[in-house]
Amino acid sequence: MTTAAVASDVVNGTDATPGAARLRSAFGAAAAAGRTALVPYVVAGYPDAETSLQIALAAIDAGADLLEVGLPYSDPLADGTTLQRASAAALRAGASLDRSLELVRRVHAERPGVPLVPMAYVNQVVGGREPAGPMRRLADAGASAAILADLTPDEGAPVEAAAREAGLGIVYLVAPTTPAARRSWIASRTGGFLYVVSLVGTTGARATLAPEVGSFVRDVRAVSPVPVAVGFGVSRAAHVRRLARVADGVVVASALVDALGSDGRDVQAMARLIADLRRGTARPAARSPGTP
Repeated sequence: MTTAAVASDVVNGTDATPGAARLRSAFGAAAAAGRTALVPYVVAGYPDAETSLQIALAAIDAGADLLEVGLPYSDPLADGTTLQRASAAALRAGASLDRSLELVRRVHAERPGVPLVPMAYVNQVVGGREPAGPMRRLADAGASAAILADLTPDEGAPVEAAAREAGLGIVYLVAPTTPAARRSWIASRTGGFLYVVSLVGTTGARATLAPEVGSFVRDVRAVSPVPVAVGFGVSRAAHVRRLARVADGVVVASALVDALGSDGRDVQAMARLIADLRRGTARPAARSPGTP
């Protein structure tokens, strides 16, 4: 990376925003309690507006440290089958950016202590006559940051500028295919936390985690100035227990949508799964020297 690129990163990035600070605080509180942070994912407007509010509140009450809110989109490139299905159902039920922001606003009003992180795609939140407008709307609704799955830091400076103006963090992703040198650069540009994708591919619950995920997360965490949260494929408490040894946070998405059932309305089943996942967030106690 050139000296000019390093210098430009001083004015780029969003980790100095109030929204990013709220995210870091949530990760810090979980760490102080001896846990990795749990970040459940809900789909705005799925299966309908009112039920999605119940789902979001239940997810928080069952143990969320932060809540990721997926904004339905017609071309969700990073989403696997489960989230694509839920997003399509939400759109059929009338989901839109305005209605998704209303959900964020209502959740924030009901549970202001839990940071909300909408997950979207660039076309949903960028553009128009006022580039900073969508970011400001996210902030006004109560979001702390945004994950834009198809945005890279290479093209992110204008989005970051809009986010800084609105006080939001922009959370970037790294994957197993991200070169080591690039990981540290992306980590320097992310706001609040770094999203570590555990596998190559789209989202979706997996029966097992990749054997090398632990070493991959350790390597990323070693170069990241912000907390790292692992997602994609995480579906069971056993996965969370394994990741709690190496990660600052764990994101669970498709498994929670699956738990809602085919009609998306089994809120209690989803809450039970989150409570089980929450129990898996406890980090193993450090052993004293000489302890076998």
